[in-house]
Amino acid sequence: MTERTVLISPSLLSCDFAEIARDVAMVEAAGADWLHIDVMDGHFVPNLTIGPPVVKAISKVATVPLDVHLMISEPARYAEAFAKAGAYVLTFHWEVAPSVEEARAVIQAFRDAGVEKVGVSVNPDTCQEPLAELFDEVDLILIMSVFPGFGGQKFIAEVLDKVRWLRAAGYEGWIEMDGGVNADTIASCAEAGTDVFVAGSAIFGAEDIPGTIESFRSTATERMHVG
Repeated sequence: MTERTVLISPSLLSCDFAEIARDVAMVEAAGADWLHIDVMDGHFVPNLTIGPPVVKAISKVATVPLDVHLMISEPARYAEAFAKAGAYVLTFHWEVAPSVEEARAVIQAFRDAGVEKVGVSVNPDTCQEPLAELFDEVDLILIMSVFPGFGGQKFIAEVLDKVRWLRAAGYEGWIEMDGGVNADTIASCAEAGTDVFVAGSAIFGAEDIPGTIESFRSTATERMHVG
């Protein structure tokens, strides 16, 4: 496997929304590589979160890249808005474009909007194998290890097989794990081939946030070379 670098992307869904700027600065100082921003539309997932204006506000105070995860039904429609708002990574769900042709149309819309890095995500019960035809077209594949919509869910260990399959099939881009990533699960994620780790409550709920991020990085770095 190609030499990989661990990236820790704290999920702002778990921050104090009344103190977003403070919490962004806090996790950046603690060692965050990216900031993960979940965008939910109340349609694709049963929850509503934030839109482009809030992402733009975050981008004004952030000093690390914004990792924007669109859990929405019409990602191409909003590509330009999120690109202008400051998304570095913009990820859409395969489930809303469930064919190679449809997915390529979304990817192209993201590229045309000026998005620097494009990702595609799959839910725990979605087969990852069709993504093989997109390996050369996306920068990141996000594996949901919980069902999207709400934070604090238990990690679904079976999704590790998806990561193993992607690496065995030759995918060399980033693989991101989102949902239930904590001190008990990060090692197995890294061993399987994950290199980007989204963590919400495990980071924002920690007594020692810098120590937690450093521990996650150390554990993942060590274990990713075992898998």
